[in-house]
Amino acid sequence: MTESAAPKENWLRSLWRAVNIPVAAVLLAALIGAVILLISGANPLAAYGALLKGSFGSLDALSRTLEKATPLVFSGLAVAFAFKAGLFNIGAQGQLLLGAITAAVVGFGIHGLPPYIHIPLALTAGAIAGGLFSAIPGALKAYTGAHEVITTIMLNYVAINLTDYLADGPWKDTSPGNIVARTPEIAAAARIPVVAGIPLGFIISLAIAFIAWWLLWRTTLGFEIRTVGLNPHAARYSGMKVARTIILTMVISGLLAGIGGAVETQGVVYRYQPGFNVGLGFDGITIALLGRTHPFGVIPAALLVGAMKAGSSMMQFNAGVAKEITDVVQALILFFVAADMIVRWILRIRAEEGEKITLSTGWGQQ
Repeated sequence: MTESAAPKENWLRSLWRAVNIPVAAVLLAALIGAVILLISGANPLAAYGALLKGSFGSLDALSRTLEKATPLVFSGLAVAFAFKAGLFNIGAQGQLLLGAITAAVVGFGIHGLPPYIHIPLALTAGAIAGGLFSAIPGALKAYTGAHEVITTIMLNYVAINLTDYLADGPWKDTSPGNIVARTPEIAAAARIPVVAGIPLGFIISLAIAFIAWWLLWRTTLGFEIRTVGLNPHAARYSGMKVARTIILTMVISGLLAGIGGAVETQGVVYRYQPGFNVGLGFDGITIALLGRTHPFGVIPAALLVGAMKAGSSMMQFNAGVAKEITDVVQALILFFVAADMIVRWILRIRAEEGEKITLSTGWGQQ
């Protein structure tokens, strides 16, 4: 074997190791989904064909898929980033909601700014809101050992009820005829446009994914984050400030989720309304696992889930399939990715050292 062929083979082998479990999980989930469709009396080929047509069959369908995928990229990045430090951020949903409503306030509360100032200002405000909110479980984890799974779940309820109150109270749309809880529409200058059928928010999500990758693998902070995730005790022994790293990681994770909420407000809904962002943060768990907790892996994972969301309506109307079937397939994907030993046993894929994903450090570890 020549020297040039060896690196190429190593690159291909690394790529295969990275994608074999996610691809197998998607195929197995689709296969079981087909069985469920048959049992329910639907034609699996027609159903999946309608799903593809509704998500990629036209420019409008592609634009809708990218629109659905954009906040999912951010929520997936938020969860994946925390994973690198051994933290399981279940609170991306609450952080996303706070980012969404904060961007709405900046969007409708400030007038007279040009778009090149108003758009990034609202995005930054949403990011800061998500980051500050996620600093709470980060500090609790770092200084008291309180497990982030418990604290972020509890804080989700705080965020949900707080945003519901604000949207139906001090920040409610008081225009004549409005009776629902929602904020006023944001100014036109704060809205993220669609360029040639491509939502600009999706382009922003790609740039943020690249920044997250650069931060994790090309900076000292990223090295410390990954070291703490692998072994916090060894990181502390080597002189790293573990508590600071944990807090910073959670803050950055919350920033990413907050930007996702801001993009949803500025690029899709144009206001904050309770119920429009339900589940986006929790979908980030599926996307992060499917993307193997890698910033670049999150992008195709988000596109897959976004396509399922965008094409589910056409699958429902054209093939007579219940919309919940797509949720079942998505749940199966999460199951197979999380329980990768099942996939390995079915397909006889051998686990190699370093492939296991660390979801969270143990109870009380700091």
